[in-house]
Amino acid sequence: MSYNESDRKFIWHPFTHQKHAEDNLFIEKAEGAWLFDDQGKKYLDAISSWWVNIHGHAHPKITEAISRQASRLEHIIFAGFTHKPAIELAENILPMLPGEFAKIFYSDNGSTSTEVALKMSVQYWWNRSGKDATKTRKKILAFRNSYHGDTFGAMSVSDRGVFTLAFHDLMFEVLFLDTPTDDNIEDSKNFITQHGHDIACFIYEPLVQGAGGMKIYQAGLLDQLLEKSKQYGIITIADEVMTGFGRTGKLFASEYMEQKPDIICLSKGLTGGSLPLSITACTEKIHEAFMQDDRMMTFFHGHSYTANPIACAAAVASLELLKEEQCMTSIQRISDSNRTFAKELEEQQLPLSNIRSLGTILAFEVDDSRHEYLNVTGHVIGRTAMEKGLYIRPLGNTVYIMPPYCISKDETENMYAGLVDSLYRAIGNW
Repeated sequence: MSYNESDRKFIWHPFTHQKHAEDNLFIEKAEGAWLFDDQGKKYLDAISSWWVNIHGHAHPKITEAISRQASRLEHIIFAGFTHKPAIELAENILPMLPGEFAKIFYSDNGSTSTEVALKMSVQYWWNRSGKDATKTRKKILAFRNSYHGDTFGAMSVSDRGVFTLAFHDLMFEVLFLDTPTDDNIEDSKNFITQHGHDIACFIYEPLVQGAGGMKIYQAGLLDQLLEKSKQYGIITIADEVMTGFGRTGKLFASEYMEQKPDIICLSKGLTGGSLPLSITACTEKIHEAFMQDDRMMTFFHGHSYTANPIACAAAVASLELLKEEQCMTSIQRISDSNRTFAKELEEQQLPLSNIRSLGTILAFEVDDSRHEYLNVTGHVIGRTAMEKGLYIRPLGNTVYIMPPYCISKDETENMYAGLVDSLYRAIGNW
């Protein structure tokens, strides 16, 4: 039985239409910015393998840290035990975070990091009220068009769209706002004023809504909403699962705002794309609400693989790479190149709109009559790019790139040229 036959027979892939699914590409190995299939063909990983692989594949510093830790302590329950990689990671990352964070709660992925943040926020108010359901806050504020994960709490605070359609009647009620614009900012602030005393927390993707189509909005306007939220004591949760670790040009997107979050959610690039791990960090104010004599006010949440030592060791190595001058220089180079390329795209004879860039992220829409997520536009463009040795994964008619920081100047230029060529080839075949 071939790889494709075995794969099709036994495996259910994520975000994949089952009946008409094409064969999945078998990747034999990966190195730096490149993926290699079993036929020896290579593909430039222009989206960092779903935004996680920030330093490139098989980075020797990270793989060495994984190997060293695996031979010493591979895993231990994190209730009643602790270990060096978890402590070292917390000590290293807390000073880097954009705000006055005091505590790190470990979990497994982006969805679970947001679940932790939501539960932590709601229980904060429950603990503060002395477990009095009539005095606590339970309402949650979020943005339309957002995406915070695929578990139920994360889905509930995400956009009610194609990802969540089958589960809408099972989700808890959420107050939704549009992302801020000059036209709606005053109405949004008034909405917070109206409901402020009932809202437990406000969760948001700072500056970029990733899975919602790489929608970018203004830092200054978000700052106004955060300031208004803090006037009412609303806990602010920055979901930086995608935007963290340099993606927007700064280490964290929250650095663009004066108002800092009370809780921050991190995953994806945390381990450099090597192993699953996530962090929910909170301020001392949040933690204090759980410092009670009453044991019923314990935060009853955890995962079997919480603070896995191997994953924590990988994250420590990834942070060390991120702090190096070479890495930050690469982020700046990619950011500058993206801005230049965005201007070049505007001059192409292509039906593109809303060409935008922020840090290492560049995105645009391909104009056609099918603007829903499930249209075939992105699929055709993605398939054409793969034929040219370029791996992208458009979101409907939204095309984007988000390369690893190890990508060279020549590789960057080849990525841009391959993207333009793929667009002309794909659109010319419509």
